[in-house]
Amino acid sequence: MAARPPLVALRDVRLQDGPRPLFEGVDIAIEPRTRACLVGRNGAGKSTLMKIIMGQVEPDSGERAVQSGIRFANVPQEPVITGDTLLDYATSGEAEPWTAESWLATFGLDPSKPAVNLSGGEIRRAALARAFAEEPDLMLLDEPTNHLDILAIEQLEEELISARCAILVVSHDRAFLNRVTQTCHWLEGRRVRSLNKSFNDFDDWSAKVIKEEAEALRRLSKTIERETETFYRSITARRTRNEGRARSLAALRTERAERLRDVPRDLQLGVDSGALSGKLVADLKGVSKVFGERTVIKPFTTRIVRGDRLAIVGPNGAGKTTLVKILLGELAPDQGTVKLGANLEPVYLDQSREGLRSDMTLWDALTPGGGDSLLVRGMSKHVAAYAKDFLFQEGQLRQPISTLSGGERNRLLLARALAKPANMLVLDEPTNDLDMDTLDKLEELLETYDGTLILVSHDRDFVDRLATSTIAMNGRGDIVETPGGWTDFIRQNPGFLSGESRVTSAEKGRPAPALDSPASLTTRPSPPATPKKLSYKDARRLEEIEGLMETLPADIARHDATLSDPDLYARDPKAFDRAMKAATAARAQLEAIEAEWLELEEKKAALGG
Repeated sequence: MAARPPLVALRDVRLQDGPRPLFEGVDIAIEPRTRACLVGRNGAGKSTLMKIIMGQVEPDSGERAVQSGIRFANVPQEPVITGDTLLDYATSGEAEPWTAESWLATFGLDPSKPAVNLSGGEIRRAALARAFAEEPDLMLLDEPTNHLDILAIEQLEEELISARCAILVVSHDRAFLNRVTQTCHWLEGRRVRSLNKSFNDFDDWSAKVIKEEAEALRRLSKTIERETETFYRSITARRTRNEGRARSLAALRTERAERLRDVPRDLQLGVDSGALSGKLVADLKGVSKVFGERTVIKPFTTRIVRGDRLAIVGPNGAGKTTLVKILLGELAPDQGTVKLGANLEPVYLDQSREGLRSDMTLWDALTPGGGDSLLVRGMSKHVAAYAKDFLFQEGQLRQPISTLSGGERNRLLLARALAKPANMLVLDEPTNDLDMDTLDKLEELLETYDGTLILVSHDRDFVDRLATSTIAMNGRGDIVETPGGWTDFIRQNPGFLSGESRVTSAEKGRPAPALDSPASLTTRPSPPATPKKLSYKDARRLEEIEGLMETLPADIARHDATLSDPDLYARDPKAFDRAMKAATAARAQLEAIEAEWLELEEKKAALGG
């Protein structure tokens, strides 16, 4: 079968960006009805390359060939919604009104809804509806899953798979790309390499390419060493300079310098889990929350212990952030009780990027107290050096945050959050706008983090890789908790999020999880046996322990305050020793009684009260 002529083809395209080229010899072809991805690091120029493909940016040199009459549709990384209503916006291009109405409804939007005060998810769905309604030959999507919940992402996948147009998508969502793509274009080192397979094969292929190029660079360096030795030996021997060999050696050195310049720097991530928290992190019993006439959380019980990695998933507006705030003690439930553990040092990465004003500079954001350094996990570090760890250039430090890309703003939030010691990390949609290399680094960091992790995310692959337990909220107040990540949850609770099935995993009779699993502590039907209570002795011990859990943290804080006196040891070594031993003993006692409390609570739950 003959190859189909491409809709758009770029040949040897070059574009200068300041002193260095952004693209140098880019070749790429988009064939009809193919679904391709364009991947690469933040700042590599993916969005700019898409604009060149659409003809919105003119390259400095090279050829752009386009089939006659081709229609483009574009969903940029940050769409701007204009017009009085969503229908006005969706028909502002080439879409017919009835087609626009249909697509807005498909993406769950009211065509008559005013085009103002929209959430991030509504903006994204409106932009997607407009793009589909324009019935293009080539649709270009820049991070289309940002701000979409999991159900909306899965719906978008279905629409793209059945679309009759060609698609070029920039995305960091591995699960999305695995399902949608047929071809991969990799923008790395100012040029594009293409793989005529789905994204499922990208990691193995790109690793092989990187290995081959590293070997080529090694061979080039050895050649330069050999030529340099020969060149200077000939000078010594004959006292004459071989100009041809000198030019050849200079060219080899220039080639190596260019290759080294294109080797991307690695993100330097680190996290300090701070002081050890108590074994118990949070204990929720019968917690519920209502806003107006809407029940966000029906009575829900769970327990989080130190070291858990908990994912919270569900549709936008289901109450995920509300549950997080209850877990952190920032919001009181309407009913039920919340017991928080001792010595918690949480750091909360908010998806709204709260605290980042568009007019502040990157320097201001990293040093809110002023000065030229900041405390990074307890040690002073110059702001420029710390910014470099997160791949920022020194010239960006004095630029306003409004000039940063979405990925750069998210890296800045990570830099601020990870500078502080934290034995509890709460990350709300941390993957938005991050490239895959940054995501891989973040995953590696979180996998080895020995504190407690609470992750709110729509990225199914990210959840699968990290979560030891998943809490799902369906937006109707129902909550289920399942051991494992997204794949485990969806296998055990089909239809829970979409409302197709209200049957919980407990009702389906799945095997009970291990005793220490968070899912085993979620509210579930009681066994049919006649309920029994704790023995009198156990009940009295439980009351005693709960009293100690209230007083011991204050005792520990008092001893720590004594030890914080820098002159205490020199002034009174015995007093310092007494305070140190008392603090150590109190921490050990708290650890022991928390473990005993957990055992008694689980025994109480097993007895039905």
